[in-house]
Amino acid sequence: MSEFALDPKELQWCAELRALAAERLQPLAEEAEPGRINRPLVRVLGELGLLERLFTSGSLELCLMRESLAYGCTEAETALALQGLGAHPVYAHGTPAQRARWLPQVREGSAVAAFALSEPDAGSDAAALALAAERDPGVGRGAGVGDRDGEGAGAGAGDGWRLTGEKCWISNAPEADFYTVFARTTPGAGARGVSAFLVPADRPGLTGTRLDMISPHPIGALAFDGVPVRRDDLIGEVDRGFRVAMGTLNLFRPSVGAFAVGMAQAALDATLAHTAERRAFGGRLKDLQSVAHQLAELATRTEAARLLVYAAAAAYDRGEPDVPRRAAMAKLLATETAQQVVDAAVQLHGARALQRGHLLEHLYREVRAPRIYEGATEVQRTIIAKELYAELAEGQYAQLAEEGTE
Repeated sequence: MSEFALDPKELQWCAELRALAAERLQPLAEEAEPGRINRPLVRVLGELGLLERLFTSGSLELCLMRESLAYGCTEAETALALQGLGAHPVYAHGTPAQRARWLPQVREGSAVAAFALSEPDAGSDAAALALAAERDPGVGRGAGVGDRDGEGAGAGAGDGWRLTGEKCWISNAPEADFYTVFARTTPGAGARGVSAFLVPADRPGLTGTRLDMISPHPIGALAFDGVPVRRDDLIGEVDRGFRVAMGTLNLFRPSVGAFAVGMAQAALDATLAHTAERRAFGGRLKDLQSVAHQLAELATRTEAARLLVYAAAAAYDRGEPDVPRRAAMAKLLATETAQQVVDAAVQLHGARALQRGHLLEHLYREVRAPRIYEGATEVQRTIIAKELYAELAEGQYAQLAEEGTE
C-alpha cells in the first residue's frame, strides 16, 4: 500500500480483525477482573498468531493491527501492545540466550512482558532516571541469581550489578513474568549512562505493588532492593540502554496513534448511528446542522490522524531519518483527536453514554491515558520542535558549506 490507501487484502484483514475482536476477544475481556492481567486473553492472542506478528510485522502492519483491535476490543489491543513493548528490546537487542528463553513464551502468550522505564521522578524526563545499577563482582551463581527454571549465572557469573531504587506506573506490574528494566550504570551521564536489563520477576530483592488507577490492566510500582543482574542479563551494551528505550518507543509511537484512531472511529460510528435514529426537536439529530457539521469535522480530523499515523509508520519501515519527528506528530495528533472525538460523542449521546457498560463510557475512560504514556503530549511537541530546529540548522550548515566551495 501507499500510506494514503489500503489495498483490498489489507482492508479485508482489518475487517476480519475487527470482527474477531468483537466476537471472540471482547467476551474474554468482559469476564476478566479489572486491574489484573487477563492471561486467557493473552493466550488467545498467541493462539491466533497475533503475538507472533509483533516480531514479524513492520510498523505499518502493527498500526493496522492495533487500530483494528482497538475498534472492537481495547483490552485485547492493550494486551497485545504491552507484550510488544516489553519484549521488543529483547527481540531487537537481546542475546541469543535471552531470545531463546523468553520470546517463544511471549509469542504463545504463556509469559507476560513489561517495559520498566518510568520512575516517581522520571516520567516524561526519562533521561533523569535514578534506578542505580552498582557494580558487584560477586554477583553470580553463588549470589543467588537464578530464575524460575533454576538457571544460574551462566557465562556472566562474577560480573554483574545490583539494582537499587524504584520504578512507577509500569503497565503489567507487578504481575508480569519478566521486565525490561532501564537503570543508571554511570552516574551523572544523563541519557548516555543508562543500561537495559532483562529481569525475571522472581529475582531476589524485586517486589511490586498494584496502583489503584483508571485502567483495565494492572499498573504498578516496582521496588529494587539490591536486585542482582548479570552481564548476560544485559540487553545491548553498557550505557547504551537509552537508545534501546528510544528505539522501542519510536517503533511503538505511531501505533499508539493507531490505537487512538481505532477508539475515535468506534466512537464516531456509534455517534453516526445514534444521531441518525435519535429524534429530538421535531426531527432526527442528524438533521440539525450543528450536529451534522460537528460530525463532519470529527470525521475529517479522524481521517487526518489516520493518514498521519500511516505515513509515520511507512517512514519507519523505509528507514527514513525523520522518524522521531513523524512518530511524535502522529501520536500527538491522533491521541488529541481521539480525546476530542470521544468527548463530543459522549455529549451527543447525552446521559446514556455515561452509564456503566456503555461503549462510550468505556472509551471515555480508555482514551485519556494515551495522551500521557510513551511520551506525553507536551513531550511530543518538544520532540517535534527540537527536530524542526535541528533540520533548520542542518540546512543552514549545508548552505554555508556549499557557499564556501564556490
